Amino acid sequence: MNIREERWAGIPLLHIYPETGGESSPIAIFLHGFTSAKEHNLHYAYNMAKRGLRVILPEAHLHGEREEGLDEVQLSLRFWEIVLTTIEEVGTLKEEIVRRFPDAGKIGLAGTSMGGIETLGCLKAYGWVECAAVMMGTPGYVNLAKAQMAQYESRGFEIPLTAEERRKLLDTLATFDMTKDRRALDGRPVYFWHGEQDETVPFKPTKNFVEAIREDYQDEPEKLKYRFERQAGHAVSRTGMLECADWLATHLNDDAAV
Repeated sequence: MNIREERWAGIPLLHIYPETGGESSPIAIFLHGFTSAKEHNLHYAYNMAKRGLRVILPEAHLHGEREEGLDEVQLSLRFWEIVLTTIEEVGTLKEEIVRRFPDAGKIGLAGTSMGGIETLGCLKAYGWVECAAVMMGTPGYVNLAKAQMAQYESRGFEIPLTAEERRKLLDTLATFDMTKDRRALDGRPVYFWHGEQDETVPFKPTKNFVEAIREDYQDEPEKLKYRFERQAGHAVSRTGMLECADWLATHLNDDAAV
């Protein structure tokens, strides 16, 4: 297995790929969480690469080697800037994949926490994403943003947005909000993992969304899988991590063992 530090179109990333498989391997893009960094998710990449996937772990805006010395509060106030930047950069990574690996197989997407939220936004934005795994993510961008703003203000923090800027932000977020139009999933295979005791990314909105989309997958129920762990909080279990890797391998690599 090979692990390389690279920079694609200015985006620092880790590129993990198996010794065999060549340039036609399917590809998984994995998005890390808030205050995390690309190298913190090598265990996901390892298990995916074992199954024949080429894995791309990009560094999020203002994180890891792209950090700008912001504290957690300052970073929190720029949360949606980070999310929207990542969604745009996933499109850039797709262009780089096409350029670097023109014979590559299917492309899938996964992420934890903020990365799970970004994954859902990318599913809304990009029809080329073949399958996805969402760990501790939520599709309701607008409701989450409103709740975050209310929480910041209740703690005495001033949100650096005018009323007009706030309105424009919510309008922009609505375009990536899967709850506004779940048809954007278009029957693509999606795996959800969430801890029921999660106090960082609330569990209930994810549960409600999954229950709603079950109807959309009734003809192909095998394309929707979810694991809600009753005692888990905001930390993906080993079972969830392995199921994420297995889900992507199964749906991206036709030769992967199911």
